[in-house]
Amino acid sequence: MNKIIKTIAARALLASVGAIFYMNNAWALLPIQHWTEPSGARVWLVESPAIPMVDVQVDFDAGARRDPAPQAGLAAAAALMSSKGVEAGGADEPALDENDLGEAWADLGASLEAGAERDGLVFSLRSLTEPDLLERAARLAARQLGQPSFAQNVWQRERARWTAAIKEADTRPGTVATKAFAAAVYGGHPYGQRPTAQTLANIEAADLQAFHARYLQACRARVSIVGALTRAQAQQLVQTLLSRLPAPPSADCAPLPAVPEVQPLEKAVQEDIPFASAQAHVLIGQPGFVRRDPDFLALLVGNHILGGGGFTSRLTNEVREKRGLSYSVGSSFSPGLNAGAFVVGLQTRPDQAAQAVRVTRDVLKRFVEEGPTEAELRAAKDNLIGGFALRIDSNRKLLANVVNIAWNGLPLDYLEHWTDRVQALTVADIRAAFQRKLQPARMVTVVVGGQP
Repeated sequence: MNKIIKTIAARALLASVGAIFYMNNAWALLPIQHWTEPSGARVWLVESPAIPMVDVQVDFDAGARRDPAPQAGLAAAAALMSSKGVEAGGADEPALDENDLGEAWADLGASLEAGAERDGLVFSLRSLTEPDLLERAARLAARQLGQPSFAQNVWQRERARWTAAIKEADTRPGTVATKAFAAAVYGGHPYGQRPTAQTLANIEAADLQAFHARYLQACRARVSIVGALTRAQAQQLVQTLLSRLPAPPSADCAPLPAVPEVQPLEKAVQEDIPFASAQAHVLIGQPGFVRRDPDFLALLVGNHILGGGGFTSRLTNEVREKRGLSYSVGSSFSPGLNAGAFVVGLQTRPDQAAQAVRVTRDVLKRFVEEGPTEAELRAAKDNLIGGFALRIDSNRKLLANVVNIAWNGLPLDYLEHWTDRVQALTVADIRAAFQRKLQPARMVTVVVGGQP
């Protein structure tokens, strides 16, 4: 079997070499198909026949924002344990432990990864599309999605490892700053929760089973597929992948309870946290916006100019180049299903922290008031539009864009019009978007290790 897999993989490599010459032009032209399965699962498909492989992502609205506060880390624990063993499925399907699963995936030359993000519980499958191999990979993935064993003794072992890792991370100034910033920006919203030794101690195997049964149902699945499959083949793949998940009597799932919105800050917050470290860690920011916000592209381009564009950004020029206050400084938005944070981050000498904060605040305030210059906007457009092909030059990258469309209800032709929409942005558009979203006078500032 391994020899067969190596032969197929070699053919895939040759196909990819031939495909690379037209790939960049072809990706943007590949249409996205969308339909709803009888189970209620929603599917997005891009047929990409150049390479005999397929990448699949199955998403559920079961990320960290669904964790009960006393059990922060529950979604991540469910994802972690999905690879630690599956229950028996019948006489011809014995139970498998984590070593058995690892060997089974190695024999197939395929992989399945699971993780809990802020918004979703995510399963990512990659396989060759040779029919027998793909069918076996789909059946094995279905068992991990639908029949994880959640063995209590295994969870106790993993919980102990995780707890030790948390305690070690808490000795780093960066971790202390990140936790303090999240708590101050998000307040009691789930986006601000972080697993602790105590919240993990509150999670037992029965809680993992209950979480899985509540959130991982076929009707709640979003399935994004990019690869050498037809629609009929993709439908069969989806049906197999979700076949072990519980399905309600009809295709309509009972709605999940709404997650509260992130509340805006009412006033500025300053936290100076003593810490014996060679560098002071500084974070400045506030709640941002949801990914579906119509200002998204204006904020993306504006942030590229402000602090997201590396050494060409305004923050780098003012904080690093002119004053030598930090080796690196940057800003970012993290929009999700709820309003993710806007954050400016830097590290500096403890005795320079106060000055670095003042300069950063001044740059941010001026940018919100005035927006970028025409020259800055032109350079940012050239950079972002020129690099657009690199965002979609592989199945996995294209899959990430399809997942973005699926999660956020974006139009199926979103990628086709992306460059035109970026090109059409003006200085006034960006200035107005930043003024709608950011309040420089009401931000959280966390300094860990700096001198007052």
